[in-house]
Amino acid sequence: MTFFVKPGSVVRQIWGDADVILLIFAGSAAEFALNRAVDWLFFTGKLPADPIARLFSTVRYAQEIVFLPDDKARQAIGRMGAIHEGVEHKRGYQIPDWAYRDVLYMLIDYSERAYETLYRPLTNPEREELFSTFREVGVGMRVPHLPTTYADWRVDREAHLNRDLVRSEFTDRLFQRYREQLGNWRYNLLRQAQAILVPEQVSQRLALPKKPLLTYSIGLYKLFNAIGLRSIIQRVLLPADYLGQIRGLDIER
Repeated sequence: MTFFVKPGSVVRQIWGDADVILLIFAGSAAEFALNRAVDWLFFTGKLPADPIARLFSTVRYAQEIVFLPDDKARQAIGRMGAIHEGVEHKRGYQIPDWAYRDVLYMLIDYSERAYETLYRPLTNPEREELFSTFREVGVGMRVPHLPTTYADWRVDREAHLNRDLVRSEFTDRLFQRYREQLGNWRYNLLRQAQAILVPEQVSQRLALPKKPLLTYSIGLYKLFNAIGLRSIIQRVLLPADYLGQIRGLDIER
């Protein structure tokens, strides 16, 4: 059987590890809130009603595509494109092409940043493989003007970061909902994780901590995982309502 992402790929390692996915989620939650097209996510009402569930569903959908056989993955990508087209039809105009690229670029960038935070730097071939995988997702959704190499993507990613981020009323509404859903101490932990992960353009606009204390705890968290205390740590750090779903993200561990 041919898979969309071959077994043994670093992309499977990234998207089969709940801890890594949680960090991808944290970084995306920060940058989503700043995107100039975030009003599209408010249009359906799902994002402001339950932003954690909305972002969680996005990363879960990406994970499913990574592990599906090639034909089923491409069908799923096509359905995802059709869903977005339906929203566009209801609103009466199209989501900008650059907004599609922004989301795709986030998945690539935070996949790399999250994995490197918890494990090790990716090799150059692994970076190319990560980029190529999500570029193929973009091609399947008919996103135009995608870079063809990882190096070209890095240049375009920087351009998007410099052009497409703005702190708006939607930003503040989203972060208020994050606080309401997580509670104060988990919300502060989220902001520290974001400070470790996000590019400088995001960190500055959100006034994230300059020297997050969480930086010094990453090694301790790895140790707890190594000696079998991972489930206890997750129970302490994560809201109970999402704990089962988050643990369900573990595929490759």
